[in-house]
Amino acid sequence: MLEICLLGTGGMMPLPYRWLTSMMARYNGSSILIDCGEGTQIALKEKGWSPNPIDVMCFTHFHADHISGLPGMLLAMGNSDRTDPLTIIGPKGVAQVVESLRIIARELPFEINYIEITGKNQTFEMDGYRIKAFRLNHNVVCYGYTIEVDRAGKFDPEKAKTNNIEMKYWSRLQKGESIEVDGRLLTQDMILGPARKGLKVTYCTDTRPCENIVSNAMDSDLFICEGMYGEPDKIEKAKEHKHMTFYEAAAIARDANVKELWLTHYSPSLMKPALYADEVKKIFEATVVAKDGRSIDLGFED
Repeated sequence: MLEICLLGTGGMMPLPYRWLTSMMARYNGSSILIDCGEGTQIALKEKGWSPNPIDVMCFTHFHADHISGLPGMLLAMGNSDRTDPLTIIGPKGVAQVVESLRIIARELPFEINYIEITGKNQTFEMDGYRIKAFRLNHNVVCYGYTIEVDRAGKFDPEKAKTNNIEMKYWSRLQKGESIEVDGRLLTQDMILGPARKGLKVTYCTDTRPCENIVSNAMDSDLFICEGMYGEPDKIEKAKEHKHMTFYEAAAIARDANVKELWLTHYSPSLMKPALYADEVKKIFEATVVAKDGRSIDLGFED
């Protein structure tokens, strides 16, 4: 099961009822945090989740509303007796930016390992899942992220027999173990059918629409995308500041054939984003004008 929580939905500045945009995913004991604006650790506490098991942090870009909550989050992780290393992924210069912010969080009981994104698209293999970074179109270097969890095929006893694999090895092979027997290497694919549909979540904020979003979000189970402006007359402002409207995000969701769209990263001037929900749903029915703390548990299809 892949758990997703949109911790905050605000852009530019936190409001009394809206934290800055941040998303947390949990899978198989591992936690991934994407962006960490001011107030993110409070939003995390409101959700009832701990910062301790965060293994990976991904940053879309280095504007303050996406990273200014990092020193406090690191201190909270340190105070939770964490000792495991933390991996931080971000655009070029991520180590320098984070180390600059750490001037007020210098003493930590764990190491930080940095990974810079170097191309337009880059994939990072993690323990049981995969993170894909893809370039967006903002006024600074900015990336979106896709989290993918693969699902192996069903056990096929006839295939195992055809490949002359003894029953005593079946269980170990199903768990992913490779076994050498009499000079022959037995692998999981020798007893399993075709791979089944996995899970896919795409997170994208601070950008104009671009083809790279559509191609990377294609067939996502959940697409979380910025909708800076809900007012139809704000399209020129969105273009000027390299952001998106609700309607542009919905068009991307439709073109990418996603199952569900959650809008986020609202302008501070957008007091009641839900007022525009009906018009957005005319473009993409499965749109949610998300609020802070919205979460979902994504499971594999039967």
